[in-house]
Amino acid sequence: MVKDKKRVGYIVSSIPTLYLVTFFLIPLVILLSISVSHRVPGAFYEPGFTMAHYARFISGFFGSILLNSILLSALASAAAILIMFPFTWILTRLSRFIQILILICILAVLSLSEVIVGFAWSTLLSKSAGISNLFVWLGIVENASSWTPSFTAVLSGLIYVTLPYCFLVLFPVLSRIDPEFNEAAQTLGASPLKAFFTIIIPISRNAILASYIMGFVFTLGSFLIPNLLGRPQHWTLTVHITDQTIYQANMPFGSAMAMFLLFTAITLVWFSQSLLGKKE
Repeated sequence: MVKDKKRVGYIVSSIPTLYLVTFFLIPLVILLSISVSHRVPGAFYEPGFTMAHYARFISGFFGSILLNSILLSALASAAAILIMFPFTWILTRLSRFIQILILICILAVLSLSEVIVGFAWSTLLSKSAGISNLFVWLGIVENASSWTPSFTAVLSGLIYVTLPYCFLVLFPVLSRIDPEFNEAAQTLGASPLKAFFTIIIPISRNAILASYIMGFVFTLGSFLIPNLLGRPQHWTLTVHITDQTIYQANMPFGSAMAMFLLFTAITLVWFSQSLLGKKE
Protein backbone atom coordinates (compact mmCIF):
# COMPACT_ATOMS: atom_id res chain seq x y z
CA MET A 1 0.00 0.00 0.00
CA VAL A 2 2.81 2.37 0.94
CA LYS A 3 4.70 1.48 -2.25
CA ASP A 4 1.61 2.20 -4.33
CA LYS A 5 1.24 5.61 -2.73
CA LYS A 6 4.90 6.38 -3.40
CA ARG A 7 4.53 5.26 -7.00
CA VAL A 8 1.50 7.51 -7.48
CA GLY A 9 3.41 10.36 -5.86
CA TYR A 10 6.34 9.88 -8.25
CA ILE A 11 4.00 9.85 -11.25
CA VAL A 12 2.18 13.00 -10.14
CA SER A 13 5.43 14.84 -9.35
CA SER A 14 6.90 13.88 -12.73
CA ILE A 15 4.05 15.52 -14.67
CA PRO A 16 5.41 19.10 -14.33
CA THR A 17 8.88 17.87 -15.31
CA LEU A 18 7.50 16.05 -18.34
CA TYR A 19 5.51 19.13 -19.32
CA LEU A 20 8.61 21.35 -18.99
CA VAL A 21 10.75 19.01 -21.08
CA THR A 22 8.11 18.47 -23.79
CA PHE A 23 6.87 22.02 -24.25
CA PHE A 24 9.93 24.08 -23.31
CA LEU A 25 13.28 22.32 -23.33
CA ILE A 26 12.81 20.30 -26.53
CA PRO A 27 11.49 23.29 -28.55
CA LEU A 28 14.31 25.40 -27.08
CA VAL A 29 16.95 22.93 -28.24
CA ILE A 30 15.37 22.78 -31.71
CA LEU A 31 15.24 26.58 -31.90
CA LEU A 32 18.87 26.87 -30.80
CA SER A 33 20.02 24.28 -33.36
CA ILE A 34 18.20 26.09 -36.18
CA SER A 35 19.66 29.47 -35.14
CA VAL A 36 23.22 28.22 -35.75
CA SER A 37 22.40 26.35 -38.96
CA HIS A 38 23.31 27.48 -42.49
CA ARG A 39 20.65 29.11 -44.61
CA VAL A 40 20.09 27.53 -48.00
CA PRO A 41 18.83 29.89 -50.74
CA GLY A 42 15.52 28.67 -52.07
CA ALA A 43 15.05 26.37 -49.09
CA PHE A 44 15.04 26.75 -45.31
CA TYR A 45 18.33 25.63 -43.78
CA GLU A 46 20.83 22.81 -43.52
CA PRO A 47 22.59 21.51 -40.37
CA GLY A 48 25.80 23.25 -39.45
CA PHE A 49 27.29 25.73 -37.02
CA THR A 50 27.63 29.45 -37.60
CA MET A 51 27.23 32.57 -35.46
CA ALA A 52 26.66 34.78 -38.50
CA HIS A 53 22.95 35.12 -37.80
CA TYR A 54 23.59 36.47 -34.30
CA ALA A 55 26.26 38.83 -35.63
CA ARG A 56 23.85 40.12 -38.28
CA PHE A 57 21.16 40.66 -35.67
CA ILE A 58 23.21 43.03 -33.49
CA SER A 59 24.64 45.09 -36.34
CA GLY A 60 23.39 47.51 -38.98
CA PHE A 61 19.73 47.63 -39.87
CA PHE A 62 18.56 44.96 -37.45
CA GLY A 63 20.53 46.61 -34.64
CA SER A 64 18.39 49.71 -35.16
CA ILE A 65 15.26 47.51 -35.10
CA LEU A 66 16.37 46.11 -31.75
CA LEU A 67 16.94 49.60 -30.34
CA ASN A 68 13.54 50.74 -31.64
CA SER A 69 11.82 47.75 -30.01
CA ILE A 70 13.57 48.42 -26.70
CA LEU A 71 12.69 52.13 -26.85
CA LEU A 72 9.04 51.41 -27.63
CA SER A 73 8.76 48.84 -24.84
CA ALA A 74 10.53 51.11 -22.36
CA LEU A 75 8.24 54.06 -23.11
CA ALA A 76 5.04 51.98 -23.02
CA SER A 77 5.99 50.35 -19.71
CA ALA A 78 6.99 53.66 -18.11
CA ALA A 79 3.74 55.33 -19.20
CA ALA A 80 1.70 52.38 -17.91
CA ILE A 81 3.41 52.63 -14.50
CA LEU A 82 2.84 56.40 -14.32
CA ILE A 83 -0.87 55.86 -14.98
CA MET A 84 -1.50 52.70 -12.99
CA PHE A 85 0.54 53.26 -9.81
CA PRO A 86 -1.44 56.28 -8.48
CA PHE A 87 -4.68 54.68 -9.73
CA THR A 88 -3.95 51.45 -7.86
CA TRP A 89 -2.93 53.29 -4.69
CA ILE A 90 -6.19 55.26 -4.68
CA LEU A 91 -8.15 52.07 -5.34
CA THR A 92 -6.60 50.33 -2.31
CA ARG A 93 -7.97 53.14 -0.11
CA LEU A 94 -11.55 52.61 -1.33
CA SER A 95 -14.17 50.12 -0.15
CA ARG A 96 -13.93 46.42 -0.94
CA PHE A 97 -17.06 46.59 -3.11
CA ILE A 98 -15.56 49.24 -5.39
CA GLN A 99 -12.28 47.31 -5.55
CA ILE A 100 -14.11 44.20 -6.75
CA LEU A 101 -16.00 46.15 -9.42
CA ILE A 102 -12.80 47.76 -10.74
CA LEU A 103 -10.98 44.42 -10.63
CA ILE A 104 -13.74 42.81 -12.72
CA CYS A 105 -13.45 45.59 -15.31
CA ILE A 106 -9.67 45.25 -15.48
CA LEU A 107 -9.87 41.47 -15.83
CA ALA A 108 -12.43 41.97 -18.60
CA VAL A 109 -9.92 44.15 -20.46
CA LEU A 110 -7.23 41.55 -19.83
CA SER A 111 -9.42 38.85 -21.37
CA LEU A 112 -9.74 40.73 -24.67
CA SER A 113 -7.80 39.35 -27.60
CA GLU A 114 -4.97 41.47 -28.94
CA VAL A 115 -6.75 41.31 -32.31
CA ILE A 116 -9.84 43.01 -30.82
CA VAL A 117 -7.73 45.63 -29.08
CA GLY A 118 -5.72 46.32 -32.23
CA PHE A 119 -8.76 46.78 -34.46
CA ALA A 120 -10.52 48.85 -31.77
CA TRP A 121 -7.59 51.27 -31.59
CA SER A 122 -7.31 51.28 -35.38
CA THR A 123 -10.96 52.40 -35.58
CA LEU A 124 -10.56 54.90 -32.73
CA LEU A 125 -7.63 56.58 -34.50
CA SER A 126 -9.06 56.39 -38.03
CA LYS A 127 -10.27 59.34 -40.08
CA SER A 128 -13.78 58.07 -40.82
CA ALA A 129 -14.88 56.95 -37.35
CA GLY A 130 -12.04 58.03 -35.09
CA ILE A 131 -11.73 60.40 -32.18
CA SER A 132 -10.56 63.22 -34.47
CA ASN A 133 -14.22 63.62 -35.55
CA LEU A 134 -15.08 64.47 -31.94
CA PHE A 135 -12.41 67.18 -31.97
CA VAL A 136 -13.93 68.58 -35.18
CA TRP A 137 -17.37 68.65 -33.52
CA LEU A 138 -15.93 70.44 -30.48
CA GLY A 139 -14.23 72.96 -32.75
CA ILE A 140 -10.70 72.05 -31.64
CA VAL A 141 -9.57 71.15 -35.17
CA GLU A 142 -11.03 71.98 -38.58
CA ASN A 143 -10.76 68.63 -40.36
CA ALA A 144 -10.73 65.01 -39.24
CA SER A 145 -7.50 63.11 -39.82
CA SER A 146 -6.13 59.60 -39.45
CA TRP A 147 -3.64 59.04 -36.64
CA THR A 148 -2.64 55.59 -37.75
CA PRO A 149 -0.27 54.09 -38.78
CA SER A 150 2.16 55.99 -36.57
CA PHE A 151 4.56 55.58 -33.66
CA THR A 152 2.06 57.31 -31.35
CA ALA A 153 -0.67 54.85 -32.33
CA VAL A 154 1.54 51.85 -31.58
CA LEU A 155 2.64 53.38 -28.27
CA SER A 156 -0.96 54.12 -27.24
CA GLY A 157 -2.09 50.58 -28.04
CA LEU A 158 0.81 49.03 -26.13
CA ILE A 159 0.17 51.23 -23.10
CA TYR A 160 -3.47 50.15 -23.08
CA VAL A 161 -2.71 46.42 -23.11
CA THR A 162 0.06 46.83 -20.52
CA LEU A 163 -2.09 48.59 -17.90
CA PRO A 164 -3.86 45.46 -16.57
CA TYR A 165 -0.56 43.59 -16.13
CA CYS A 166 0.89 46.49 -14.14
CA PHE A 167 -2.23 46.55 -11.98
CA LEU A 168 -2.03 42.83 -11.21
CA VAL A 169 1.55 43.24 -9.98
CA LEU A 170 1.00 46.46 -8.03
CA PHE A 171 -2.35 45.81 -6.37
CA PRO A 172 -1.30 42.98 -3.97
CA VAL A 173 1.73 44.96 -2.82
CA LEU A 174 -0.02 48.32 -2.36
CA SER A 175 -3.00 46.74 -0.60
CA ARG A 176 -0.65 45.34 2.07
CA ILE A 177 0.85 48.73 2.95
CA ASP A 178 -0.28 49.77 6.41
CA PRO A 179 -2.40 52.96 6.22
CA GLU A 180 -0.72 54.11 9.44
CA PHE A 181 2.40 55.03 7.43
CA ASN A 182 0.42 57.61 5.50
CA GLU A 183 -1.49 58.78 8.58
CA ALA A 184 1.72 59.20 10.59
CA ALA A 185 3.26 61.33 7.84
CA GLN A 186 0.19 63.58 7.71
CA THR A 187 0.21 63.85 11.51
CA LEU A 188 3.76 65.17 11.27
CA GLY A 189 2.61 67.85 8.83
CA ALA A 190 3.14 66.21 5.45
CA SER A 191 0.46 66.72 2.81
CA PRO A 192 -1.14 63.62 1.23
CA LEU A 193 0.81 64.31 -1.97
CA LYS A 194 4.11 64.64 -0.11
CA ALA A 195 3.41 61.47 1.86
CA PHE A 196 2.70 59.66 -1.39
CA PHE A 197 6.05 60.65 -2.92
CA THR A 198 8.20 60.35 0.21
CA ILE A 199 6.72 57.20 1.78
CA ILE A 200 4.48 55.17 -0.53
CA ILE A 201 6.69 55.26 -3.63
CA PRO A 202 9.99 54.45 -1.82
CA ILE A 203 8.58 51.44 0.04
CA SER A 204 6.99 50.18 -3.21
CA ARG A 205 10.11 50.53 -5.36
CA ASN A 206 10.61 46.77 -5.84
CA ALA A 207 7.00 46.32 -6.94
CA ILE A 208 7.29 49.29 -9.30
CA LEU A 209 10.43 47.87 -10.90
CA ALA A 210 8.92 44.37 -11.14
CA SER A 211 5.77 45.79 -12.73
CA TYR A 212 7.89 47.78 -15.18
CA ILE A 213 9.86 44.68 -16.17
CA MET A 214 6.71 42.61 -16.68
CA GLY A 215 5.25 45.34 -18.88
CA PHE A 216 8.52 45.63 -20.79
CA VAL A 217 8.63 41.89 -21.50
CA PHE A 218 5.00 41.85 -22.63
CA THR A 219 5.36 44.81 -25.01
CA LEU A 220 8.66 43.53 -26.38
CA GLY A 221 6.85 40.35 -27.43
CA SER A 222 3.76 42.11 -28.80
CA PHE A 223 2.93 41.20 -32.40
CA LEU A 224 -0.52 42.31 -33.59
CA ILE A 225 -0.68 45.86 -32.23
CA PRO A 226 2.57 47.06 -33.89
CA ASN A 227 1.51 45.21 -37.04
CA LEU A 228 -1.94 46.82 -37.15
CA LEU A 229 -1.15 50.33 -35.89
CA GLY A 230 2.38 50.99 -37.13
CA ARG A 231 4.58 51.15 -40.19
CA PRO A 232 7.50 48.73 -40.73
CA GLN A 233 9.85 51.13 -38.92
CA HIS A 234 7.58 50.87 -35.86
CA TRP A 235 7.46 47.07 -35.79
CA THR A 236 8.66 45.26 -32.72
CA LEU A 237 11.08 42.37 -32.72
CA THR A 238 8.28 39.79 -32.81
CA VAL A 239 6.90 41.16 -36.08
CA HIS A 240 10.34 40.99 -37.70
CA ILE A 241 10.82 37.42 -36.45
CA THR A 242 7.61 36.44 -38.23
CA ASP A 243 8.65 38.35 -41.34
CA GLN A 244 12.07 36.67 -41.52
CA THR A 245 10.79 33.18 -40.73
CA ILE A 246 7.68 33.05 -42.91
CA TYR A 247 7.92 35.68 -45.63
CA GLN A 248 11.70 35.78 -46.14
CA ALA A 249 12.11 32.00 -45.61
CA ASN A 250 15.13 32.70 -43.37
CA MET A 251 14.48 30.39 -40.44
CA PRO A 252 18.04 30.48 -39.00
CA PHE A 253 18.02 34.26 -38.73
CA GLY A 254 14.47 34.34 -37.38
CA SER A 255 15.42 31.67 -34.83
CA ALA A 256 18.45 33.71 -33.72
CA MET A 257 16.18 36.71 -33.13
CA ALA A 258 13.70 34.50 -31.27
CA MET A 259 16.48 33.10 -29.05
CA PHE A 260 17.48 36.62 -28.06
CA LEU A 261 13.87 37.53 -27.28
CA LEU A 262 13.32 34.35 -25.28
CA PHE A 263 16.54 34.73 -23.29
CA THR A 264 15.73 38.38 -22.53
CA ALA A 265 12.18 37.53 -21.43
CA ILE A 266 13.27 34.68 -19.14
CA THR A 267 16.01 36.78 -17.54
CA LEU A 268 13.75 39.78 -16.91
CA VAL A 269 10.85 37.69 -15.57
CA TRP A 270 13.20 35.87 -13.19
CA PHE A 271 14.61 39.22 -12.02
CA SER A 272 11.12 40.68 -11.49
CA GLN A 273 10.05 37.64 -9.46
CA SER A 274 13.15 37.95 -7.29
CA LEU A 275 12.25 41.60 -6.65
CA LEU A 276 8.70 40.69 -5.63
CA GLY A 277 10.10 38.05 -3.28
CA LYS A 278 12.15 40.63 -1.40
CA LYS A 279 10.71 42.39 1.60
CA GLU A 280 10.24 46.10 1.20
